[in-house]
Amino acid sequence: MKNLIFNVKKFLTNKNSVTIIGVFLGILVLYVGYNYRVQQAIKPERIPYALTTIQPRQKITEDMVGYTNVPPAMIMGSVMQNANLIVGKYANYNTIIPEGSLFYSDTIIGASELPDSAFIDIPEGNVPFSLPVTVETTYGNSIFPGNYINIYFKALDEEGKVIVGKLVENIKVLAVKDTDGKHVFENTDEDRKSRFIIFAVPEELHLMLRKAFYLGQDQDIMAAIIPVPNTESYTTDVGAVTITNQYLKAFIEINTGFVPEDELPELNETTPPILDETTPPTE
Repeated sequence: MKNLIFNVKKFLTNKNSVTIIGVFLGILVLYVGYNYRVQQAIKPERIPYALTTIQPRQKITEDMVGYTNVPPAMIMGSVMQNANLIVGKYANYNTIIPEGSLFYSDTIIGASELPDSAFIDIPEGNVPFSLPVTVETTYGNSIFPGNYINIYFKALDEEGKVIVGKLVENIKVLAVKDTDGKHVFENTDEDRKSRFIIFAVPEELHLMLRKAFYLGQDQDIMAAIIPVPNTESYTTDVGAVTITNQYLKAFIEINTGFVPEDELPELNETTPPILDETTPPTE
């Protein structure tokens, strides 16, 4: 036993022996560390994915979510790894989550975050306008959000003759909806028909288009406003929204009334309150 201890001490005090042990330990540390890093890089992680195609605004339920093992190196970007943060939420309004796709944080939102995309891009000072259409007047569902259209006006003049002309040009379509108010082109699984085109114009043009639209109820005028695709937008830059026919504008104004903006009187202590039938008298 004493000889064994002596030999060990002698071996450890030998410089060559210490060098060999140091090199061995260094190699062992490098091997263990490298092997650990490799295992961490290739060890699959359990990640949720879409079992079916999820349409914009669609609520995500448990039966839509599956799990798969994915190498960490393949998990890039804002991949969501916790299914509890996915189930019960909604696909973003501008996103289709394909079958087999992983879930990303920018494609998932809560119910309170669901906006109506028709009103997101309205420029300041503009007013939305919803124009009733049919499949025929949209050229077979061929007018899409983001397209530019011109508005044509048709009516009967005082002699009963038909007048038609371009009234406004360069209007950007914000949304196309069906009779239920659903966006026609956001769901690829349903056959939705165009019933309303939504766009926005400055207040002056908004009032003029409203008048033109309501003139359609006049049996003597039979007015109609007609959307026509702006083909120039496919080849050139689109200009500002403008009225293109002053005669048609004047025709609309002549056949409709003018509503002045009344100034309300300032209230003071001596001004009696205005009561309606539901307002109880004060004692």
